[in-house]
Parts: sequence; structure tokens; C-alpha cells
Amino acid sequence: MKIAIFQMDIQWENSSWNLEKAKLWIQGLKNTDTQIAVLPEMFATGFSMNPTKIAQTENDEVVKAMTEIALQTNIAIVFSMATVDEGKYYNRMFFVEPSGLIHRYDKKHLFSMAGENNNYTAGNQHTIVNYKGARLLLLVCYDLRFPVWSRIAQTQADAIIYVASWPQSREHAWKTLLQARAIENQCYVIGVNRTGDDPGNHYSGDSVIIDFMGKYIAQCTPNLECACTAEISIDNLNLFRLNFPAHQDAEQYNIKIN
Repeated sequence: MKIAIFQMDIQWENSSWNLEKAKLWIQGLKNTDTQIAVLPEMFATGFSMNPTKIAQTENDEVVKAMTEIALQTNIAIVFSMATVDEGKYYNRMFFVEPSGLIHRYDKKHLFSMAGENNNYTAGNQHTIVNYKGARLLLLVCYDLRFPVWSRIAQTQADAIIYVASWPQSREHAWKTLLQARAIENQCYVIGVNRTGDDPGNHYSGDSVIIDFMGKYIAQCTPNLECACTAEISIDNLNLFRLNFPAHQDAEQYNIKIN
């Protein structure tokens, strides 16, 4: 499975501009054997705490456009955006299949130090997408710091996709935790972070695709808007898990949702 990631420089709260940039990139992937294209967290607006200004429904411009371009290119598209649903605001992650089928994940861990918990509603359910023989766990940014929430990947998923707006000031944590999630869950990890600046932070990107042993198999150039691709092999992953079944020695537990 060939996966493309876009370390995008996002123009603040300008959904039309950002959407057109993303569309051009995805259109350029057509006929390249790419099966999944991944954009950063809140790619259409930046990580804004103004949901009353920026949030869209699933029937508005962004999701409709992503659904159309997925069909045109035959590429599944992954992203998050500020979403309004029945009067509540969510940082919602989407996996849009070329068939038009849409999978959703609402960010569980809201970044209280930026007030995200005061402006958005937290999700409380995992989402694993089964796509072309791969099981993909969807997670968003701050979720990366909470290993228990991603641990179901040990036995139920082949890869974790993290979309993020993770500032350069904490880049070491971003890179280290992505590798840790890959190693401890024996799975691929796709980490797609933005680059550029918003009113409060600079973002270096450091977007990567990591294999089940924690090794980089694709890496975007830091501090530049760029894209890269890598192929993941579910057969190789399964063989590794068969020969080194560390998950069999893990503790059993139940997650209590606050």
C-alpha cells in the first residue's frame, strides 16, 4: 500500500485557499499508484479556537470537495477539520474512500493548554478503518501523548495515522513519541504535521512514515512545505508479529472514558 503525506503550510482561517492547495496536491497524485493521501490536522483553517467562525458541517465545502476528489483520483483522503454537528463542535478526523464512504473519528484528547477543551467536544470512541487489506487506527495530534488510547493497535490495527498541528518547540517529543508508538504497538505509524506559522506558533513539520520497528521509511524536510511517500507491507508486518509476538505478554485492561 502506497501512502502519500503532505506537510502543508496552512494559511490561517482561510479554508478556500487551503482547500485549493490540498486539491492540487491530491490531483497530482493521480496515476501514481498512491492509495491514501494524508493532510495535517485542521488543514483547511489551522488549529483555530474559533469554531463558531471556521467550523463546517459535513455537507459544506471541505468534505464535499474531498469526497469529489477522492472519486476523481481513486485515492482515499485523510484529514481533520473543525466540524459542527447537531450544535456541537468537534475536531473531527475523516477518512474518505473513493467510493464515497466516510469514516469519522472525534479527537479524544483535547489540548487544554490552548483551550481546545473549552471550544470543542471530545470524542469517546476509537475508529479503525479497514481499507484494501490494512487496518488503520485514526488519531489526532495530542492523542499521541496517551499510549493507552493507541494500544489497541497491538492486535486490532496495522497502522496508526496521526494528523497534527504540533509546534516546533516540542518537536523532540513529536518525533520520539511517534517512534515509541510504532515500537510498542509493532505497527506502522504515519505522522503528518503542518509547517509554517500561525498567530501563536511555528511548526517545523517533521512528518514521517515509520515502520513497525521504529525506523523511518519516509521523512519530509523540516521547516519546508513538502510531500513524501512510502509503501507499507502488511505481509512483512504480519511476519514480524508472528516471529516476535510481544503483544502476547501485555497486560489486559479496560479503558474508562471520563
